[in-house]
Amino acid sequence: MKFFKFFLLTILTIFTCTSALSQTKVLDSLFNKINTTASATEKVKLLNAVAGEYVESNPATMMKYARQALTLAKENKLKQDEADSWFNIGNANVMLSHYTEALKSYTNSQVLYEELLKTIKESEKNKIKDGLARAYGSIGVVCSEQNNYAKALEYYFKALKLHEETNEEEYVSYAYNNIGIVYKEQKEYTKALEYFNKALWLQKKLGDNNSAITITNIGAIYLLRDENDKALGSFKEAEKILAKHNDKRALAELYNNYGNYYVKVHKYEDAEKSYLKALKIFEETDEKYVASASLGYLGEVYALQKKDTEAIQYLQKSSVLAEEIGVLEQVKSSEKALSDIYEKKGNMAEALKHYKKYSEAKDKINNSENIKSIVREEMNYEFERKEALQKIEYEKRQVMFDEQAKRHKQQMFFTALFILLLFGIAFLIYNRFQLKKTLTLQRDLAEYEQKALHLQMNPHFVFNCLGSISSFIVQNGTDSAIKYLSKFSKLMRLTLEYSKESLIPIDKEIEGLQNYLELEQLRFNKMFDFSITKDPNIEDDMAMPPLLLQPFVENAILHGLVPKKERGMITIDFAIENDKLICTITDDGIGFTKSKQLKENSVTVHKSMALEITRKRLEVIQAVTSKSSHVEIKELTDANGDPAGTRIILNLPIQYSTN
Repeated sequence: MKFFKFFLLTILTIFTCTSALSQTKVLDSLFNKINTTASATEKVKLLNAVAGEYVESNPATMMKYARQALTLAKENKLKQDEADSWFNIGNANVMLSHYTEALKSYTNSQVLYEELLKTIKESEKNKIKDGLARAYGSIGVVCSEQNNYAKALEYYFKALKLHEETNEEEYVSYAYNNIGIVYKEQKEYTKALEYFNKALWLQKKLGDNNSAITITNIGAIYLLRDENDKALGSFKEAEKILAKHNDKRALAELYNNYGNYYVKVHKYEDAEKSYLKALKIFEETDEKYVASASLGYLGEVYALQKKDTEAIQYLQKSSVLAEEIGVLEQVKSSEKALSDIYEKKGNMAEALKHYKKYSEAKDKINNSENIKSIVREEMNYEFERKEALQKIEYEKRQVMFDEQAKRHKQQMFFTALFILLLFGIAFLIYNRFQLKKTLTLQRDLAEYEQKALHLQMNPHFVFNCLGSISSFIVQNGTDSAIKYLSKFSKLMRLTLEYSKESLIPIDKEIEGLQNYLELEQLRFNKMFDFSITKDPNIEDDMAMPPLLLQPFVENAILHGLVPKKERGMITIDFAIENDKLICTITDDGIGFTKSKQLKENSVTVHKSMALEITRKRLEVIQAVTSKSSHVEIKELTDANGDPAGTRIILNLPIQYSTN
């Protein structure tokens, strides 16, 4: 939470670094203008300006003046000022840790800006786009804080698009950095590097001194990817920039990263020196949050050098400081390290004492995560409610539009009929009208059939998973079954989300397949490995129907690898070839022919409903898109011509989730 607030304040106060005395003068000037102006428009702007001055110091007071501005803006129907007021209220709610209310406030601001964008003059659109981009970005920050990374990315990309349209390159670089941070949290390091490098390119172009921080982040990514030489190169580049600018906090963070590098390459004395440099700066600037981390790093590096006395001293300081400022993760880390040291020394009483503190911190973190999960659910409800309201509003407008269009068509039809009767071609016009209507109905019918087949797929998939769980409980016992059920609940959550959509991003399909394969690995005691690869040319919003590949993967496991009775391998690949999405599933099992023979010789022959439904789904996709969609099944052979597995190739038309 503390890091999040620091991050938000950095955005809000990027150009305002004023002293308390200077802030008092500004506030006095604003209050004098409020008392003397008679214009409601000017007064609303002044109240919002006053609210903005309190963003760092007093969020409750900020809320008070923002609400006064909101009331006045509503009374005088000042939509843009009303949007600004809601944005300030959202900022105050964030600083007060009221995330659900913050989301509502930012969403209200977003809706107002979107309405203004439709009606305002072209010359004033850039200003409204900037306000809307700020609302999108703030919603993204709130979602990111609650670990709702999918929504965070959605809104960051919306903000990025608007900043690019208004050519605000500085804010484009902020958006790139935000996106990079989310990908880093998701451990998608390649994508994180991509967006950090985009931000860095813009910062260098603009001469932004914050480029040193971005370069440090890039080095940290390299370190996580075990590319130690590249990490060191990035840190040295950042150090050269910071040598020219007096940014103590960024320099101290760099020293901590240097320390992490030296620990990784086992240069513990160099790591110790770097951590001490960072700690000195953080203590000078009273940065307790990051100082507690430096103390913890020092304790751990002393422990690695068998300097138990120094290790205990710094770890205790880290734990005390972290507990004072409420950083439970650092308390947990330091207390666990202390417990381990005392246990090795044979001092079991002290080891137990610190282990209890570690357990208490761990329990508090779990409780905090539970609360965060509840808030995330509330926020998701708000998103769904907003989408439902927007859908209703859209349907109302569509009905009005259709009615107007209908009247217009009738007028045109009778006029055209009268004219065309004079020329004797009324029959031709009527025939064309009927043909258009028929084609539209056929397309609608194909789309509804696609949805119906998808709905058949969901209960079949759940039935198969429940059968697997039942079997697993009998075979593996209670503890393993609980672990299996936990993974199954996560998979069901994803499946329920997919069921609302006719198309989902390919990354979502991959996530579902990953979870399903992990479940089957548990069920069959890891008798197979798997890998999932994706062509880098596949765009982020490229989509496909949900649960399309799962039946083929299931067959590869049950009818290809399980009868093999030895460790096998499944590979799944997504690629682009000749404007087609090619999905390939390959296993090294017993082969298609032998599997078919086993089925025919089996006492209980089970008809594969899932594959039949999938074939129908492919036919419907072809009908809807008017493009080829088919599946190929190939049997693989070894050098001797013996069966060596099966390959399924799905050829799909390229579709996008934003269509």
